[in-house]
Amino acid sequence: MIKKVGQIMVYVNDQDQAVTFWTDKMGFQVISRQDNEQGMKWIELAPVVNAETTIILHNKQLIAKMQPELNVGTPSLLFFTENVDELYRDLTAKNVTVGEIVSMPSGRVFNFSDSEGNYFAVMENANNK
Repeated sequence: MIKKVGQIMVYVNDQDQAVTFWTDKMGFQVISRQDNEQGMKWIELAPVVNAETTIILHNKQLIAKMQPELNVGTPSLLFFTENVDELYRDLTAKNVTVGEIVSMPSGRVFNFSDSEGNYFAVMENANNK
């Protein structure tokens, strides 16, 4: 029986640029780097050490060539934060493209774009640290 989400695969055009975005702009940490020495490499990132769920950055073109039937589109990810205003100010100061903060029944939320124009969302949720 499935008990948790372990890893989320994000397919990107430029893995190095994506690592820079997620570490420098979003504050994530590189957990591991793997390279099979045959052109396939992946980078595992997480917002904190020992996070239950991590993001794996894969080379979009390589994966699409290896598995043409695979959907390499960007997943819709929703991150949680304890202070949406502080994070919004921080990302804005780092020149990250952000949408406006809106109030939803489940909390205040805004979206942001990575360096490749993929959009993700972040919601204020003090119960999900």
